[in-house]
Amino acid sequence: MSPTVTTSSEANGNVSAATARAAASAAATADAAGPQPVTMAKALNTALADAMHADPSVLVFGEDVGTLGGVFRITDGLTKTFGEQRCFDTPLAESGIVGMAVGMAMNGMRPVIEMQFDAFAYPAFEQIVSHVAKMHNRTKGAVKLPMVIRVPYAGGIGGVEHHCDSSESYYAHTAGLKVFTPATVPDAYRMLREAIDSDDPVMFMEPKKLYWSKDMVDLDELREQHSANAKAGRSSEGRAAVARPGTDATLIAYGPSVPTALAAAEAAALEGRSLEVIDVRTIVPFDDETVCASVRKTGRAVVIAEAHGFASVSSEIVARVQERCFHHLAAPIRRVTGFDVPYPAPKLEKYYLPGVDRILDAVDDLQWEN
Repeated sequence: MSPTVTTSSEANGNVSAATARAAASAAATADAAGPQPVTMAKALNTALADAMHADPSVLVFGEDVGTLGGVFRITDGLTKTFGEQRCFDTPLAESGIVGMAVGMAMNGMRPVIEMQFDAFAYPAFEQIVSHVAKMHNRTKGAVKLPMVIRVPYAGGIGGVEHHCDSSESYYAHTAGLKVFTPATVPDAYRMLREAIDSDDPVMFMEPKKLYWSKDMVDLDELREQHSANAKAGRSSEGRAAVARPGTDATLIAYGPSVPTALAAAEAAALEGRSLEVIDVRTIVPFDDETVCASVRKTGRAVVIAEAHGFASVSSEIVARVQERCFHHLAAPIRRVTGFDVPYPAPKLEKYYLPGVDRILDAVDDLQWEN
């Protein structure tokens, strides 16, 4: 694949050539035996390829996902490996992409579609809400929709208007949809494989700024774990993870905000505070048990998310924790979120996104006793 190839989006100045080249380099990480430095882009690409090898009913389509391999190169090499019948480009028509996937899923296929950017999915919103989310219920369970809608979302890449948005609340509010968002390289592989295996529609929210994050990962081991878990009926679905143990307060985050929460916990440790970090992982279904066990232990909590705070996933988490942990709380739950304004221009992004300082300020405001 040539890094000089440009997409229609790049030609319009929407995605820089440097961004595309970085994504191409990330997706091209060598697949070798044993633990290797693997990017999230590579983990997602490998998950798609493994799912397509395992099940001929799995197919991938969307804008620029074929020959080019996607704007972020997540589908790189799939057309070459599986042919244009199983990984192919579509017209620039998101509603048509989703509508076609609905028909395929109703007839025994397992389509995985890419929306290219978070805000590009809005033209397909009616299809998602009225048909994807409701088909199983309206047919009294007779029709399943085993389909995955991949949405690169949130900020941190300096994208211009319509290329950075945090749209997870729309989907979380829509009954009938599962909403997954990985924050680590192993979870990117694990959760995408599980999403493709699911008989229910999954909104798979991929944090764009984490595509190039790296971790030491054994891909063969992840494959074996997935196979074993599938046979045993085990899944990451509805299971949050304790990303960092602590005793003084709980930071609850998901997707792109998890590394920020971990950085804040590291900084707090230098000040003598032990902060536990919970990675929500699947927004829907939500793991009340793990989240609330942590808050009951620490007595204090801060919820962190890039999306707007009003009527959001973060406000739902606050409500659920307050209802279940009220008598264990030593202070009101705080939130650190994006501001309630339209997503800003790239040069203002750093002021909009939650950062370590804002998180530590919220922690300091949790009514500590001297």
